[in-house]
Amino acid sequence: VQLQAFGGGLVQAGGSLRLSCAASGRTFSSYTMGWFRQAPGKEREFVAGIRWFDAYTYYATSMKGRFTISRDIAKNTVYLQMSSLKPEDTAVYSCAARVSSGVTSGTIGRPLSYSYWGQGTLVTVSS
Repeated sequence: VQLQAFGGGLVQAGGSLRLSCAASGRTFSSYTMGWFRQAPGKEREFVAGIRWFDAYTYYATSMKGRFTISRDIAKNTVYLQMSSLKPEDTAVYSCAARVSSGVTSGTIGRPLSYSYWGQGTLVTVSS
C-alpha cells in the first residue's frame, strides 16, 4: 500500500488550499482514510476522516466548517479542501489508512490505529 500526499505550499491567511492523497496497492472499500497534521513542537493532530465505502465523514471539532474531506473512487484519491486558513494551520499534513471495522467518532483520531501512512506535505499559512 502506498499513500502519497501532495498539494501543500505557502498561502496567505484567509486563503484556501486543496491537498490530495493518492492511494494505491489495494482496494480501499473496507478502509477509512484520515488526514492528520503536526505542527513544529506539537503532537500529531487528527484533522478529518472519510469512510471509503460510503463517504461518511468525520471531523475534528476545530476543523469542521473550514475543512472538507472527500474522495474520488475512480482516481483512488482522497482530498482535503481547506479554507479560511489561519497561521495556526501551519503544519505538515499526512494522510493515513486503516480498516473501517471498529471506527467510531471516538477512535477515528487515534494515529496508532492506522496501518498505512503517506509522507507529509507542508502547509505554511502566512499572516
